[in-house]
Amino acid sequence: MKAYVFPGQGAQFIGMGKDLYDSSELAKELFHQANSILGFSITDIMFNGTDEQLKETKVTQPAIFLHSTILAKVMGDAFKPDMVAGHSLGEFSALVASNVLSFEDGLKLVSQRALAMQKACEAEPSTMAAVLGLEDAVVEEVCEKANGIVVPANYNCPGQLVISGAVDAINNACELATEAGAKRALVLQVGGAFHSPLMESAREELAEAIKNTNFTEGICPIYQNVNAQAVTDINVIKNNLVAQLTAPVKWTQIMQQMIADGCQEVIEVGPGKVLQGLFKKVDRKFATSSAEV
Repeated sequence: MKAYVFPGQGAQFIGMGKDLYDSSELAKELFHQANSILGFSITDIMFNGTDEQLKETKVTQPAIFLHSTILAKVMGDAFKPDMVAGHSLGEFSALVASNVLSFEDGLKLVSQRALAMQKACEAEPSTMAAVLGLEDAVVEEVCEKANGIVVPANYNCPGQLVISGAVDAINNACELATEAGAKRALVLQVGGAFHSPLMESAREELAEAIKNTNFTEGICPIYQNVNAQAVTDINVIKNNLVAQLTAPVKWTQIMQQMIADGCQEVIEVGPGKVLQGLFKKVDRKFATSSAEV
């Protein structure tokens, strides 16, 4: 069985998607459509912008989404998943690629999500940190002991858990994690505390947008961030998408569940190779590759 997986924020790079744009009329058409939906030329930033411009949440999220979904569409009949999953933002790409959402609706939701998250980040100083070399249970304990709001946010792979919360609470948790024996506890250069209670205002905004968007049955199950289970029910998919903003990304659990359900090969659709690397951390011999057209 074959899984197609879609990366989240952090995989972006200048020049992403340019080869697709140059080599495919369909890709060109979809990129132009995206520019008009967003109301600014995201292709200019993706192909020729600066790292600073691309790093803005309101640009990064649609840019990664576009690279992933347009690549999947250009693959045409070669895109044959038995299962899909996406890391955080990548869940939206996975839903478009598996026909649960239309390209246009997916892009609009991603843009609204990014703007709502940016607003929530500006409301309160917050950040995230990667904790390496500790058992998940120890990191969870560290978050409970730390002063202030700090929670597990991304279960990326065994021994790598990203925490999220208020700046002071994150700094306190990093100290506690180091004392507990972490190899590293590293504050990340991100806009704010994604996948934490500090995203509540963004969650409410997104809930409203999702309620008014048309979802249809997809071509295969999606393993969602919130519960790491294969989901096909549209109402469950919608609820999980909303919950995702304030809940942790259970990527470790998704990988383990996919493998337990018979997945033998993973193909990453979009910029970078981060997710392939995470699968290799679960099983070094696991077959991984990047999507190509």
